[in-house]
Amino acid sequence: MRDRLNLTLPVEMISRINELSERKKIPRSAIVEAAVASFLSPDAADRREAAFTRRMDRLSRQAQRIERDLGVTAETLALFVRFWLTITPPLPGDAQAAAQIKGRERFEGFVETLGKRLQKGQSFLREIPDDIVAELHAKEATGKI
Repeated sequence: MRDRLNLTLPVEMISRINELSERKKIPRSAIVEAAVASFLSPDAADRREAAFTRRMDRLSRQAQRIERDLGVTAETLALFVRFWLTITPPLPGDAQAAAQIKGRERFEGFVETLGKRLQKGQSFLREIPDDIVAELHAKEATGKI
């Protein structure tokens, strides 16, 4: 359904509307209707603000994941070091050279395995279910860790 609207516009604007109407071969009412629709739609600033808001939300979620991953990584390393220091007996002086050679071999194997996993896109952190991470954070917050 359409309704009629009478309005007055400056003479130069009416002449610009007439020129555009003749050039594009469309009715003047279609030009005015498009202009009013454009005026009533969200402006570029609103669209930019919405885009910025979406981007900020995405960045916030990424920062939360990074913080979570860093916390899990730090806790994993701390637990490993504590466990290793607890169970590793001191070596006598004559066994240290052989242990250092074996340690270098093991470390090279570790670095090689790590490189392969990273190249394949595998991540230990992705293997840990989110509910376990959430439980870990809850325990940290209550001081039970």
